[in-house]
Amino acid sequence: MTNANAHLHSDLFKPVQLGAVQLQNRIVMAPLTRSRAKAGDVPTELAAEYYAQRAGAGLIIAEATQISPQGKGYAWTPGIYNESHVAGWKKITDAVHAKGGRIFLQLWHVGRISHPDLQPGNALPVAPSAIKPDGNAFTESGFKPFVEPRALEASELPAIVEQYKIAAQLSLQAGFDGVEIHAANGYLLDQFLRDKTNQRTDNYGGSIENRARLLLEVVEAVTSVIPSERVGIRLSPISPANDIADSNPKALFSYVVEQLNRYKLVYLHVVEGATGGPREVDGGFDLQVLRDLFKGIYIANNGYDLEMAVKARDRNLADLVAFGRPWIANPDLVERFKAGAALAEFNQATLYGGGAEGYTDYPPMQQS
Repeated sequence: MTNANAHLHSDLFKPVQLGAVQLQNRIVMAPLTRSRAKAGDVPTELAAEYYAQRAGAGLIIAEATQISPQGKGYAWTPGIYNESHVAGWKKITDAVHAKGGRIFLQLWHVGRISHPDLQPGNALPVAPSAIKPDGNAFTESGFKPFVEPRALEASELPAIVEQYKIAAQLSLQAGFDGVEIHAANGYLLDQFLRDKTNQRTDNYGGSIENRARLLLEVVEAVTSVIPSERVGIRLSPISPANDIADSNPKALFSYVVEQLNRYKLVYLHVVEGATGGPREVDGGFDLQVLRDLFKGIYIANNGYDLEMAVKARDRNLADLVAFGRPWIANPDLVERFKAGAALAEFNQATLYGGGAEGYTDYPPMQQS
């Protein structure tokens, strides 16, 4: 066995149990927004082909999917809040399962990372506090600057918690093996957690316990209708994505993870560093603290290549390793890794919106 093939000794390529489901390997396809849903936020049959092509992943975490019309923050993203969404997603889960794959759905509310053009009745986006984020929203007519959001009333929060609960139920109806609660990357649940975006003075603001309250209410609601062995969560403790930050992230996220253990979630999916950027962040902390605290499976994510993933397993720094962008142009990523093959590069121009080009037309290895 040459050193070039040393990775084949890794258990990265061996089956592993994830709660109620067995995965064929420890390589995860991370959620990737591709903006291919059309009328009514219904995922298309093209998406079924796209995900089925990538069913060699141990686990696919499908793209971020809004739990309500208010939860939408980008053009052409899919929803999971009515029967037409269930029917659209059912074609996708059936296609993935037919290829032997496993797939979870990521439940999403963007909060302030939206624009009136994307909201019902052109309403203002909502947030814990009326603080405008820097940056631009991706609307159907192009990029537009974010606006100052409307601060949610405490009386509105139970309805949002209920939307997560219903979305979780609909996800199982649609054939998903489980769900991932999206509490990362500066979206609504992350906005409540962090003190840069949460300046409330009620029971949902101020102390770490108060700022974590909405997230824990969502977790409780979701696990009341789906077995916890089918529920994961995503956090990005030190990522500045979508203009977010916290003054004491280690204390905040240590508390959050300790509280999450009460619910026996199947996995904790952590963006290590800045989302889609450097793994080292000013004012950051060693995220292995969270791995050590969490009682379930730990999924590591952010900038991993095969060598890093093998090392992470060898040193037991992660149970599963998620890859994002490499999956876009490499539908057979696991097979390429096994073969030690070069990876194809994706076309930046076709990442978001459009049809089959740059979505389902990347060839597998033997055709490249």
